[in-house]
Amino acid sequence: MSAPVLHIPGLAPTATVRANLSAPALVELAVARGEGRLAASGALVVDTGQHTGRSARDKFVVEEPGVRDEIDWGTVNQPLAPERFAVLRGRVAAHLGARPLFAQDLLAGADPAHRLRVRVITAGAWHALFARNMFIRPAARELAGFTPDWTILHAPEFRADPAIDGTRSDCAIALSFERREVVICGTSYAGEIKKSIFTVMNHVLPARGVLPMHCSANVGEAGDVALFFGLSGTGKTTLSSDPARRLIGDDEHGWAEGGTFNIEGGCYAKVIRLDPEAEPQIWAATHRFGTVLENVVMDEATGELDLADARLTENTRACYPIEFIPGMLPGGRAGQPKHVFMLTADAFGVLPPIAKLTPQQAMYHFLSGYTARVAGTEKGLGKEPQATFSACFGAPFLTRPAAVYGRMLQDLIARHRVACWLVNTGWTGGRHGAGRRMSIRDTRALLAAALDGSLARAEMRTDPFFGLSVPTACPGVDPKLFDPRATWADPAAYDAAARDLVARFERNFAAFAAEVDDGVRQAAIRAAA
Repeated sequence: MSAPVLHIPGLAPTATVRANLSAPALVELAVARGEGRLAASGALVVDTGQHTGRSARDKFVVEEPGVRDEIDWGTVNQPLAPERFAVLRGRVAAHLGARPLFAQDLLAGADPAHRLRVRVITAGAWHALFARNMFIRPAARELAGFTPDWTILHAPEFRADPAIDGTRSDCAIALSFERREVVICGTSYAGEIKKSIFTVMNHVLPARGVLPMHCSANVGEAGDVALFFGLSGTGKTTLSSDPARRLIGDDEHGWAEGGTFNIEGGCYAKVIRLDPEAEPQIWAATHRFGTVLENVVMDEATGELDLADARLTENTRACYPIEFIPGMLPGGRAGQPKHVFMLTADAFGVLPPIAKLTPQQAMYHFLSGYTARVAGTEKGLGKEPQATFSACFGAPFLTRPAAVYGRMLQDLIARHRVACWLVNTGWTGGRHGAGRRMSIRDTRALLAAALDGSLARAEMRTDPFFGLSVPTACPGVDPKLFDPRATWADPAAYDAAARDLVARFERNFAAFAAEVDDGVRQAAIRAAA
């Protein structure tokens, strides 16, 4: 692609523009340019520097007339004045124009009826490879005359100036729905590329009657689709990569009249302390040529990876095409979901391993989006676990009020008679530091029983603290796990921890109570009078 073909107003490249290079070509250039190193396994290992995760406080939406009344403005969607965006964009375009560039023409959305054409323009070969891995790669015939619906101007080495650009820091992720552009600067963390387009999809899909979802998805031989909602560290990538089922996708999906479709063409797996026995598919994909490894520690002499080393960050990542997972579903499209699993890593150790939800409870837990961050995994956390409530299990990526997505989910669950479950992949027998983590083996056994229908027919008890319908047994799982209180050495300590979490749920839901119907309000977790 020659420079003029980019057709980006204000961007006039004076150096080479390499377009739609293959993965091997991008790996070769990344190594030659000193952007990364090859591991002994063939994967490309890169260091993202200061930013090892998303910079949520540096995300902005341009306050334009066409979207001003649709955006849920606040700390997630911070407004940026159009004139400020114009300045920032112009400065970023000038910065990129003076450097060799890489362009990738890609797709977001496996369903052609709800697809966006995306052009990523970046100064880094490895970032171009990341984008190529993560989005859907169009066939060669589709590249002729490719016209993007959205363009990402990606300049990780450019530093914004708050006084000039209206940003909070030297980092910015700014979305303009009027220009249909994303500007990313001041951060090398590649997750910003994929999540910026997911944010776009979270805005445009509801207007088309499609629910965008931060979830993984797989499908069984009978065509039974399962969705796995969950925040980082809850296991949605691990649990959806099931050798017994076909993977639709590991992170972003749409639920439309025609069924479920993957928004992406790749996987972005968290790999800290990855277990080759419990997670063999992800382990194999992590050790392949074409995979990008972010902030994974590697022995300089041997090229061997140390996935247990968290010296750079707990948020180590592997980015690879979904085709690296054996048995993935070609085309990324399947039918209507039959099961919804809402995953939470409860570090307080008080939730049961699994519970069946009524449609009203499902709406409640979807809006709550609860998990807990563990001490030591992020800067600034103390010794105690920290409860996190992220609406729709994806608050950082929502542009509209959470209730909009919640009502869509409630309607889809009712129309398609979907079975809903709350799954605790966190701790039992005590909080983090005292109890133990639920084993992947036990969780997989519970999911298998839920998927084949046997768990729904099991004897149930009602949890006295959370009002959840909890099975009392499942083949292959220790019966004691189903009563979390019984796993604690000190039942009184369990009671105190459970009451504390109930109060946290109650405080969090106060913001949504007026937006839901009476049935959902009655299903809410609340402290005893």
